[in-house]
Amino acid sequence: MDSLAAPQDRLVEQLLSPRTQAQRRLKDIDKQYVGFATLPNQVHRKSVKKGFDFTLMVAGESGLGKSTLVHSLFLTDLYKDRKLLSAEERISQTVEILKHTVDIEEKGVKLKLTIVDTPGFGDAVNNSECWKPITDYVDQQFEQYFRDESGLNRKNIQDNRVHCCLYFISPFGHGLRPVDVGFMKALHEKVNIVPLIAKADCLVPGEIRKLKERIREEIDKFGIHVYQFPECDSDEDEDFKQQDRELKESAPFAVIGSNTVVEAKGQRVRGRLYPWGIVEVENQAHCDFVKLRNMLIRTHMHDLKDVTCDVHYENYRAHCIQQMTSKLTQDSRMESPIPILPLPTPDAETEKLIRMKDEEVSRAAGKEQGLVEVEGLGLLIRPLLSRFSRHLPLFWPHLQLRRMQEMLQKMKQQMQDQ
Repeated sequence: MDSLAAPQDRLVEQLLSPRTQAQRRLKDIDKQYVGFATLPNQVHRKSVKKGFDFTLMVAGESGLGKSTLVHSLFLTDLYKDRKLLSAEERISQTVEILKHTVDIEEKGVKLKLTIVDTPGFGDAVNNSECWKPITDYVDQQFEQYFRDESGLNRKNIQDNRVHCCLYFISPFGHGLRPVDVGFMKALHEKVNIVPLIAKADCLVPGEIRKLKERIREEIDKFGIHVYQFPECDSDEDEDFKQQDRELKESAPFAVIGSNTVVEAKGQRVRGRLYPWGIVEVENQAHCDFVKLRNMLIRTHMHDLKDVTCDVHYENYRAHCIQQMTSKLTQDSRMESPIPILPLPTPDAETEKLIRMKDEEVSRAAGKEQGLVEVEGLGLLIRPLLSRFSRHLPLFWPHLQLRRMQEMLQKMKQQMQDQ
């Protein structure tokens, strides 16, 4: 009978339509499918619904095309109401910090873009310490985020930390100027710095190559840490690896910006019109604008945010915690955070715990040579134990520290009396 049933099953399988066969195969697959492979889709939906934010700082002396480049990068005019200053006004102007925020949406993805501009930087006759307001601003954003993160309401923390700084280098010099070196050394431990050669259409290709080599040499010479592109994973495709190699070889990027559209070879392109021809902003043979845009927006925006959070902010946070800890330990007049108040008479269980702690302290004092006698320590902690006996391990080190501070004060007073 079994031998007859097998040919019949095969015949039924052959007579079934291809659609029915596909549905049967899908059911067999579903039996082996758990479903956690959809986690990336869940994260994607949640991220798109929440939206993204990115804070970009632009710095450099006036006239290097910072506003024009930002307009070309994001196709958004953030400087509609900008007032151009005269040469005399720029000399007397101090460094300011201006924020421009705009909400951009592309294919259903929302981006809250914040541009931090620094008008007045590098325009004075004496530019020493002209980067101080900028470093103070970066530290203020770190401090505000640290306070919000340590507060009670941590749900809607607004991230205003600077994720990237585009620093514009003048194309008319022979490398980095002292103000360039001072600025980058002051901020390279706080922000991801991406150096740019501004107005690259002022130089021929050979001059651009020499200037790039000179800037790279001086960055290494002065120990400046600019943003480093992460290494590609081994499973990445060849196109992405080639793109990553080109990005690393092109730094610092030589860029051109333009807000006008011109006609070239029958096509309308964004560029600049000169008597000898047209410079196209998005032509990779003319400048590195496309590479900068791909790096900043399409491939490395999330990595810039990760480095800001995991490296620069963590260094600031660790420094703050270390400062607070050292201040607490060094302050000899530090008061106990636990108030010592008159409390009711302890019960039998607490009395037993006090005696055990007294014996433990006495044994420890007997073993350690050179320690000042600790008689009466039980009297010091007796009022506390009646209320905090269950939490004694939390504040016992602090009581020991306070006792040692009191003994040091007595010894100091005795030395002064002698």
